[in-house]
Amino acid sequence: MSSNLFDLKNEVAVVIGATGVLGGALAEGLAQAGAKVAVLGRSTERGEARVHAIRQAGGIAHFFSADAMDRGSVKAAHDGINATLGVPTILVNAAGGNDPKVTVTAERAFETIGLDDWRANFDLNLVGGVLLPCQEFGPAMCERGRGSIINIASVSAHLPLSRVVAYSASKAAVLSLSNFLAREWATKGVRVNTLTPGFFPAEQNRKLLFNPDGTPSPRTLAIWSHTPMARFGESSELIGACVFLASQAASSFVTGTDIRVDGGFLSQTI
Repeated sequence: MSSNLFDLKNEVAVVIGATGVLGGALAEGLAQAGAKVAVLGRSTERGEARVHAIRQAGGIAHFFSADAMDRGSVKAAHDGINATLGVPTILVNAAGGNDPKVTVTAERAFETIGLDDWRANFDLNLVGGVLLPCQEFGPAMCERGRGSIINIASVSAHLPLSRVVAYSASKAAVLSLSNFLAREWATKGVRVNTLTPGFFPAEQNRKLLFNPDGTPSPRTLAIWSHTPMARFGESSELIGACVFLASQAASSFVTGTDIRVDGGFLSQTI
């Protein structure tokens, strides 16, 4: 087995949503594996902080301001990446989240969710989260005959979770679109896979998982009881699977696959 199986030193990786917790961890992990990393996001402050952390660890990274839901913004970032780092060969779509306005609660029944709010959630997770970035970066990869696209899904895409109905539905759509693209681009040298995190506390779900005093919420206790490892994941625990999917040497025959990093959550019923 080659010692360079997971060496990404000749790759240019684009991580959209790298200003967030999970996307940021993946950006740092790809840089540690040798890739030159384009950190994309809307927050310049957080993006530059992520770039600084990568450079402090010896990696190569640049921040590009981009709104994943704006086609022109994504294209401008793509042009900047080509000029600054080189032609992208890896795309990680880690932008997304859940809008509280489409979360079912005791005060907000499913049937009262507004269509505009529902569509906004799909725009965030499906359109900006996968569609527009893949339309921008995918064809260029196909022209070069090489590329790896990794879309971040969710355990709720497989088994809808209570309350986060629009998030679950939009992430299920991410799986479907990813499988379609895997089939479309397989003979063009571009692999498309999904990475499904289990429960990793982040900004968008912290209020659901912890009480104001920091103690575990009833929802957290339910999650732990349903997770064989009986804990949340750490963002660093996603890196290995991401590097595997990014590496042409390690996963050259892997496309249309979903890798679950969930502590066993989806393997357990009762």
